[in-house]
Amino acid sequence: MSDSFRARDPSEGLEREMSNELAAQSDPDRSQVYQIRIKGHLDSQWTDWFEGMTITLEENGNTLLTGKVIDQSALHGLLKKVRDLGIPLVSVSPVEPGRSTTPGPGQADQPDIKS
Repeated sequence: MSDSFRARDPSEGLEREMSNELAAQSDPDRSQVYQIRIKGHLDSQWTDWFEGMTITLEENGNTLLTGKVIDQSALHGLLKKVRDLGIPLVSVSPVEPGRSTTPGPGQADQPDIKS
């Protein structure tokens, strides 16, 4: 089975080879760890709402959500939750396999919401 297919771009009349990454991203064995950084502090009660993501409070006032995301649809669902809370999104980063996701100095989990 090929991981790519050919498609014609109707606006340009060109044929292009396109990756079939959707199929690859839907495979649970190929889930990706992401770090989602938001402005402000959330407490650990939000872990269930953010589908088990680890919540790390940073000294600079940001919150880092870290965890496995099964596919792009699930990632968009998490980002929608951030939007629905009205919390500014700072960054979204995939974590390279083998890279530590443990918080650095001063970035330990803390239980209280701080404004």
